[in-house]
Amino acid sequence: MDVDALAAELDQLLADADEALTRHYPGERPSRQPVHTYYQPADRFDERLVHDVGREAEQVVLEHAEELLEVIGGDEDVMARLLTKLDTEPVEDLRIDFEDGYGDRPDAEEDAAAEAAGTALATALDDGHAPPFTGIRIRSFEPATRARGLRTLVGFLDSLGRVPDDFVVTLPKVTSAEQVEAMVHACEHVDKHLGGHLRFEVQVETPQSVLGPKGQVLLSRMIRAGEGRLTAFHYGTYDYSAACGIAAGQQALDHPVAEHAKTVMQVAAAGTGVRLSDGSTNLLPVGDQLVPAWQEHLRLVRYSLARGFYQGWDLHPAQLPTRYAATYGFFRDGFPAAAERLRGYVGREDSSILDEPATARALSDFVVRGLDCGALEEAEVVAATGLETETLLMMARRPRAGD
Repeated sequence: MDVDALAAELDQLLADADEALTRHYPGERPSRQPVHTYYQPADRFDERLVHDVGREAEQVVLEHAEELLEVIGGDEDVMARLLTKLDTEPVEDLRIDFEDGYGDRPDAEEDAAAEAAGTALATALDDGHAPPFTGIRIRSFEPATRARGLRTLVGFLDSLGRVPDDFVVTLPKVTSAEQVEAMVHACEHVDKHLGGHLRFEVQVETPQSVLGPKGQVLLSRMIRAGEGRLTAFHYGTYDYSAACGIAAGQQALDHPVAEHAKTVMQVAAAGTGVRLSDGSTNLLPVGDQLVPAWQEHLRLVRYSLARGFYQGWDLHPAQLPTRYAATYGFFRDGFPAAAERLRGYVGREDSSILDEPATARALSDFVVRGLDCGALEEAEVVAATGLETETLLMMARRPRAGD
């Protein structure tokens, strides 16, 4: 039998499938993923917002250092790291909110808020006071709010004067793939109007976005409909839970209905370059709820991380300490074992764990994420793994942009 001839036939038979796999599943995006998105109502946003949020979070930590240290298990290294983070980069991803957090306002008032917020973000970007990732959340593309959401988006961007790098629009309450197609259409018009390349993320907060009327997983259709502009799925804890009939007291990001939705999100997005973000908790660390809310937030962030959701929402400055404490603790706790397994895999050392290439990629991705967020230092990673950062990036299939 002529094996080479048969292989050539198979190449021809599978050419379309091979091309589709490469096109639809390009793999992880090479850039850093923020560990959170901080939502700020538009009428309370100004160019000093990130600085002020950081100082407020830092002040809470300093005033309640003993309580926080106890909440995070007495880990003084993590405590020092989170304080440095609050001082240097308290917010990684900012979303200026014109939806639920902003509320219903007269058109003239929202027009003015969009203009003011766009001007303020432009000032923050020009002065170097903006976080690495920014964006706005507009109203949904349901009939009643479609025109208003579009008007706010255009007014905001006209005032901002450009589409910044790492800027996204959050489209909430999506109920169909057609709404994603409509958002792509709107983005194309904005590109012609302002230049740049506008991208967006979808909030998964309706059952219709997960399962369509014919039993289809619409999240997969949305990724295709996004035409490369769809960057992420963000889970909406309370809208989704309420729509599924969950009582208010039981609505949470670790409820079984949330687990189902997020599992479907995870499978649909795997390998596509579309990222995932978990939702929020509405138990705020204020007053006599400071410590209980810190404890709950720390638990939920660790819970999300363990399930492969490396990003989540924060709604209050006092949530930032436990966001970073949980994130740093997660990566630092897991680093020694990950480093040992990577060293053994690359060196083909005898071990009680037989890791495969896919697991080595996951181990490398874990370490790279730890480096990205500041939980790990490059020198300690090189010393523990014997691998340079570039090698880890290549193993994680996350090469540096431009490589």
